[in-house]
Amino acid sequence: METLRALVKAYRIARGERKVKVAWAIVRKAAKYSDSEPFWETIKSSGISPDAIKEVMRFLESIGELQIKRSIDGRRLYVSTLKDIRRNPIKLDRWLNLPSGGGARTPSLSRLRGQ
Repeated sequence: METLRALVKAYRIARGERKVKVAWAIVRKAAKYSDSEPFWETIKSSGISPDAIKEVMRFLESIGELQIKRSIDGRRLYVSTLKDIRRNPIKLDRWLNLPSGGGARTPSLSRLRGQ
């Protein structure tokens, strides 16, 4: 398992699909620290600039891989987004490969009537 610092260095030199994979690895690794208070101080103590984590998250948002939560006034809520990823790590592929019907299957009428 690579350290967060090594992943950030790899992200900076990566291109294409590799950059996306490394970015997701950084986000998942950072999400492990999301319950630590204060989060940004914890990240700084491991030798990572908070701007590096924010940059990775903005990159993933720009290509449609991640949606950063927003406050009412429009500010990005990075730590809240990381907490959600930590608590519910459902892969994006699972959401994108939904059936063409548009959602969960609904029971047929005969099933509802008990037949």
